[in-house]
Amino acid sequence: MNAPIVRLTSLAHGGGCGCKLSPSVLQDLLANQPAAAPFRQLLVGVETGDDAAVWQVDDSTCIVATTDFFMPVVDDPYDFGRIAATNAISDVYAMGAKPIMALAILGMPLTKISVDDVRKIIEGGTSVCSTAGIPVAGGHSIDAPEPIYGLAVIGICRPEQVRRNADAKAGDALILTKAIGVGVYSAAIKKGELSGEGYAEMVASTTQLNRIGGELSGDSSVHAITDVTGFGLLGHALEMARGSGLTVTINAADVPLFTQAAQLAQNGHVTGASTRNWSSYGGAVELPDGLPDWQRNLLVDPQTSGGLLISCAADKAAAILDTVKRAGYASARIVGHTEAGPPRVRVKA
Repeated sequence: MNAPIVRLTSLAHGGGCGCKLSPSVLQDLLANQPAAAPFRQLLVGVETGDDAAVWQVDDSTCIVATTDFFMPVVDDPYDFGRIAATNAISDVYAMGAKPIMALAILGMPLTKISVDDVRKIIEGGTSVCSTAGIPVAGGHSIDAPEPIYGLAVIGICRPEQVRRNADAKAGDALILTKAIGVGVYSAAIKKGELSGEGYAEMVASTTQLNRIGGELSGDSSVHAITDVTGFGLLGHALEMARGSGLTVTINAADVPLFTQAAQLAQNGHVTGASTRNWSSYGGAVELPDGLPDWQRNLLVDPQTSGGLLISCAADKAAAILDTVKRAGYASARIVGHTEAGPPRVRVKA
C-alpha cells in the first residue's frame, strides 16, 4: 500500500457510495421532472432506478451507458482509483452487458493533494479498466474542493441480454455475490481502527469486477440483476421489489458479511449514510422482532463496489450459485426469495 502524504479521507465529508443522496431526497428531486419524450429505442431510463440506461440501436445491439463517481473511501490514492473504477464498471455488468469504453471524471483540490497522488488515482482507475479489457478514452477534470474520481462507462449487449432490476418473478431465489460491510469498514478506517487484514479484505472485494453479471445474461433463468451499492442491501432489494411489483424476503442469517463487520458494527462503526438509508425507506421494510440495531445497520450499510443481487428461477438457483462461486465469488450466497405481494421487503432472522 502506498503511503499518502495526506489522508485522502480527511479531505472529504463522505466517502464512496455513502456520498450518494439518500433515496428519499433523490425521489423528491426526480418527482417533479417533466416526463421524458417517448423514445421507442430507450429500453431502460429513470423509471425504476436501474443501474444504467439502455438504448436499442437495432434488432441485435443495445448500448448501455452509466456514470459513477465519489469521494475517497480509502486513503491510498491507487486503491481509491481502483475501487472507484470497479464500482463504475459494475453498473454495466449489472445490466447484463459487456463494457467497451470508459471516460474519466476527475475533480481535485490541487492545493491540498499532490499531483503525484492524483496521478496514482488515475493510474489505479486505468489499471482496472485494463483488467476489464477497455480503454479510458478520455474524460474531464475540474479543480474541486474535495477529491472526486469516477468513470462514465459504455457497454453493449443484445436486447435479450438486458437484465433490469424490475424483471424479477414471483418464486425466484435471490443470490448475493459479495459480502456486506464496506460502510462499517470505511467508518473504521476514518477512526484508524481497521486492521491490515480488514483493509486487505475490503480492497479485494471492492476491486473485484462484477463480470458475472454479463456472463449470466445469456441464461434465461436469470430474470433480474442489480448491484448493491450506496442504498444498502435492503434499499436495492426494495428497488427490485417496487420495480417488479413483488414482496422480497431477505434471510438476515444467510447474508454474507466481511469477517470483522459484525464486531465493528456492534462497536458503533456506522456511517451517516446507514442512518439516512433507514430513514428513507424503513417504512417499507418489515423487520423481525428483536433484530438488534447493529444487524439492521449492516443490512442498510452503504456498499461501495458491492456485489450483485440476482433474481433467478428457484429450481436453477443452486446451479447458478455454483457457477457464481466457480467464477471467483467465494462469498456468494442464496439470501432470500421473491413472492406475490405488496412491493416491500420482509427481513427474517
